[in-house]
Amino acid sequence: MIDLRLLREDPDRVRASQRARGEDVALVDSLLSADERRRSSGVRFDELRAEQKGLGKLIGKASGDEKAELLKRASQLAADVKAADTERDAADAATQELLQRLGNLVHPDVPVGGEEDFVTLETHGTHRDFAAEGFEPRDHLELGQLLGAIDVERGAKVSGSRFYFLTGVGALLELALVNAAIAQATAAGFTPMLTPALVRPQSMAGTGFLGQAAQDVYHLDKDDLYLVGTSEVPLAAYHMDEILDADRLPLRYAGFSPCFRREAGSHGKDTKGIFRVHQFDKVEMFSYVLPEDSQAEHQRLLEWEKQWLTSLELPFRVIDVASADLGSSAARKYDCEAWIPTQGKYRELTSTSDCTEFQSRRLSIRVREDKKVRPLATLNGTLCAVPRTIVAILENHQQADGSVRVPEVLRPYLGGREVLEPVVK
Repeated sequence: MIDLRLLREDPDRVRASQRARGEDVALVDSLLSADERRRSSGVRFDELRAEQKGLGKLIGKASGDEKAELLKRASQLAADVKAADTERDAADAATQELLQRLGNLVHPDVPVGGEEDFVTLETHGTHRDFAAEGFEPRDHLELGQLLGAIDVERGAKVSGSRFYFLTGVGALLELALVNAAIAQATAAGFTPMLTPALVRPQSMAGTGFLGQAAQDVYHLDKDDLYLVGTSEVPLAAYHMDEILDADRLPLRYAGFSPCFRREAGSHGKDTKGIFRVHQFDKVEMFSYVLPEDSQAEHQRLLEWEKQWLTSLELPFRVIDVASADLGSSAARKYDCEAWIPTQGKYRELTSTSDCTEFQSRRLSIRVREDKKVRPLATLNGTLCAVPRTIVAILENHQQADGSVRVPEVLRPYLGGREVLEPVVK
């Protein structure tokens, strides 16, 4: 959530942010009104409580008719204090409810617009010319079937659409990717973490995933637990309700977890293969830093993502995501999109977001510095979303006979294997 003081001091900035997100601008004025009611009801309660305490002292010294009048006033005052307390709590609850609906403030340099209004910042690598090489590229599903690596038919039989099995070298390729990604993150100073896949509502809401993204979240009603769509959620909630000493920052974690997404808004999109699925594994970077260091940390996370994709020898581009496509928690987001030959376009493989103080305020995570306590900043960055990375590797490193060259960085994790060969049937 944002700072209410900032809302009061510069409401036009908050309105502009909501407008850039394509969200309800009227929410800002509703929140201002609720906050005014919260503050005035708080003042009213304090005044009545002060009068009540003062009256108690007078009653002890009074007698006769004066005492009777004071007791009558005390009885009325007790009712007024109770009513003021109820009004204060209701106003505070209304303010908090509206505040939870407000997105993070969009960074002023973010391009304004929707999904297609991003700005391309960099392009890396070269697209292969398959025609010049003399063959038509196969898509990742055909390659996966040739390699005995991907089985979507049995995935659908067992679990339904958008589920899959990774088999044989497919399973080995995932393990290689995860181990290589964790190795890179550990070398960069991240603490490896295996995180829970089920979290409580306050963890999910505190990270910002029960607003815009609620339709894509799986909820277990009987247990009131949520399946995470990313280990960002448990990593953000890891220090919930804690005060961290400034000399411990930055704290950097690399979480590995299964991820679950309904993909409710993607009917008809990427239905073939394993690009858009309901369950997948992912390695996620997460940072806790001082607010003034968040932009520099954002650039570091982006550089680690670029290092990873470069090590996989994939052609990719970096985009500055437009305002209406940020998600509620992010003030700014960069995506790295790999070239997918058979689609003839770039597709998102990694993403990194600067969430500034938005999540830490919701999760009550603060930093102590020079005897002062304040919210800190949180950031996240995908290092390896496994299925999409497998898609990009198979399609970009395929060879004419259906085999796939293994990027050098993964070979130590595949027993030195340089090529994935088709399965002879």
